[in-house]
Amino acid sequence: MPVTSSRLSERLSSSRRRGDTGNRWLRVVMAVLATIGVIDTGSITLKRWGVLGNLSCPGGAEACDKVLSSPWGTLFGQPLSLYGLLAYAAILLLALLPLVLRGEVRTRLATLSWWGLLLLSTGMAVFSLVLMGVMVLKIQAFCFFCVLSAVLSLTLFVLSLVGGEWPDRGQLLFRVVLLALVVALAGLGWAAAVDRPDALARAGTPPAVTTSSTPAALALAEHLKAKGAVMYSAWWCPHCHEQKQLFGKQATAVLTIIECAPDGRNSQKQLCDTKGLEGFPSWEINGRLDSGVKSLEQLAQLSGFKP
Repeated sequence: MPVTSSRLSERLSSSRRRGDTGNRWLRVVMAVLATIGVIDTGSITLKRWGVLGNLSCPGGAEACDKVLSSPWGTLFGQPLSLYGLLAYAAILLLALLPLVLRGEVRTRLATLSWWGLLLLSTGMAVFSLVLMGVMVLKIQAFCFFCVLSAVLSLTLFVLSLVGGEWPDRGQLLFRVVLLALVVALAGLGWAAAVDRPDALARAGTPPAVTTSSTPAALALAEHLKAKGAVMYSAWWCPHCHEQKQLFGKQATAVLTIIECAPDGRNSQKQLCDTKGLEGFPSWEINGRLDSGVKSLEQLAQLSGFKP
């Protein structure tokens, strides 16, 4: 009898190893997709933090900036992409750990990790669908990075559903549907809360400049205005706000700033279109266009200003 039990135990152990080996490639694929997600959301987060410059966004950088800088692009004072970065990092960890660990810990973690992968990817996929609805119906702009993240989330959900061994399908369905409903209701509630009348009233208006101008910045602004220099801007552009912060509130009020966003206040989009602008902000000084945030020293040199 002990021999029979031992053989049965060996067969079960062998069967588990074969099943884990068969799902190993799914884990590798999920790890690769999660790595792409980390790069995607990490790049957006670093850009929003000002660490990275402009990102090359297929479909137009203007639309991407509009989506990422919208009221729905921030949660608890941090870029929404930061939370996506943490979620993809968790997926990457859950996918890889059972591949590198050994022994009984690996066996136990293999089953638990599939539940973690499934539940986490379910929440990510449902919330991504909510964000896609906001992007299409409310913001009405296309962001390649956001669509990529949604596709990755849905793919991870499908792979985790296929990869795990689910002996109780009823329990599986109950947990997935319950979590999907909770995330959907929470996501829709958050989207509706952001879509308040006071938030809509701010749409089309750039954020207020909070820094104070130095005498040198004010003198430079007056010189640029006298020279006919123009700054082409968009109300949703974070780099435009950064440029204004360098000048300060008083000097910014002196500058000639042209609003290029079609939904911006006092928009002059047709004029902007004739200039062939490559990005925002763009400076036109002495008939020459130069895009990107410029330091006050650079602007002084470009315009021939001598304090």
